[in-house]
Amino acid sequence: MSNKEQASFRDRIYTADESGHRKWVFATQPFGRFYNYRTLLSLLYLVVFFALPFIKVEGHPLFLFNVPERKFILFGFIFWPQDFFVFAVSMLTFMVFIVFFTVVYGRVFCGWVCPQTIFMEMVFRRIEYWIEGTAEKQRRLAAQPWNREKILKKGLKHGVFFGLSFIISNTFLAYVIGVDDLFTIIREPVAMHIAGFISILAFTVVFYAVFAHAREMVHTFACPYGRLQGVLLDRDSIVVAYDHKRGEPRGKLKKGEAAAAQGDCIDCGLCVRVCPTGIDIRNGTQLECVNCTACIDACDSIMEKVNKPKGLIRYASENHIVEGIKPHLTGRMIGYSVVLLLLVGALTALLLTRKDFDAQVTRAQGQLFQQRDSLHYSNLYNIKLLNKTIEEYPVELRLEGIGGSIEMVTHESLHVPAESYAQSTFFVVLNEQDLTERKLDIRIGVYANNERIETVKTTFFGPVLH
Repeated sequence: MSNKEQASFRDRIYTADESGHRKWVFATQPFGRFYNYRTLLSLLYLVVFFALPFIKVEGHPLFLFNVPERKFILFGFIFWPQDFFVFAVSMLTFMVFIVFFTVVYGRVFCGWVCPQTIFMEMVFRRIEYWIEGTAEKQRRLAAQPWNREKILKKGLKHGVFFGLSFIISNTFLAYVIGVDDLFTIIREPVAMHIAGFISILAFTVVFYAVFAHAREMVHTFACPYGRLQGVLLDRDSIVVAYDHKRGEPRGKLKKGEAAAAQGDCIDCGLCVRVCPTGIDIRNGTQLECVNCTACIDACDSIMEKVNKPKGLIRYASENHIVEGIKPHLTGRMIGYSVVLLLLVGALTALLLTRKDFDAQVTRAQGQLFQQRDSLHYSNLYNIKLLNKTIEEYPVELRLEGIGGSIEMVTHESLHVPAESYAQSTFFVVLNEQDLTERKLDIRIGVYANNERIETVKTTFFGPVLH
């Protein structure tokens, strides 16, 4: 790279030329210890991703994000729209965790955990190496005219890509509607499940477009996380960094006096060739860098061959490289830690106090009260019962702390189905002697199997008594 190019590298992205046309990235297949660690982590991730929808607890999925029915199951716990505040705090906690992790370790989430990176680099890119060969062979194949070899290889690759996208699409949909409903859509005629078929096809096309065509552009343009780096990172953040003090001035390997004046970087360019987003890490932290560590492995292998210490590219902070300051806690890190701990505490409290059963009692519209006889008065109420569990509840209503009775109108007994709700209407009948004031606060106990599961407060209106 010329001095002029080095000075202006931040004015453009590596995947586009000066006219704005896309430059396809033919990344050399990574190798080394970090790549092996990422491979093991990716295998674990893929096993969990494809197996999780099939794992059930008492006949119900362990994990479900049923947006159309507004029903969510996390590790066997069912959440409904009434629990939205728990979901909101969970998302906020997760976001603060990501922010905190980025402040400390940079964009390591993108390189090691992000589904886009795992599927692209550990699945689709490996299939590409298997079918089309090395990066150089892929480049030659792309440049050559359409012949039998190119048609067969490109056709096979895109056919496999589309088939794999179809499998991912079905798995993704299983997280939304449940694996049982998914199998129903697969078994029965398409005409019976037009919406489901369209959803599967739409997801398939999206995944295929992302992994076969958009690829690294998702990190650069679609994901806002990369742009947050400029706000979140500082000189103490640990990122994939090039040790320019040790590496510069770079140049081809020399001997003697010339070697003594030269840095450790031999300008082999392997760190650029293995980068899945095509950047040159030697120019510093950049928007496109996902901290995948491919350049670390590549550089370490070269340093090993030229008998120089590893770590020319490594996980380090700018202050560590420039000033030798070892990683330490900063005010920002402490601040984010405190916020994160508070959110985790709040989320824990919400989960511990969360109710599996919810009852709402409202007065029926109309007259304030009914006079049964000379001694008894009644009020009419509506009740809505929500059961968030996987068991059916037989429910009984009892007055708490006061005499009187409850008379059901629409049902002799209440049964709340599992994962559903029930509604009913009832009278509260009180004796005249209990009406100490015109507007009386009363409590109604909700019992299931003779065990009180909730107490609801409401108001009883009576006549003006003298």
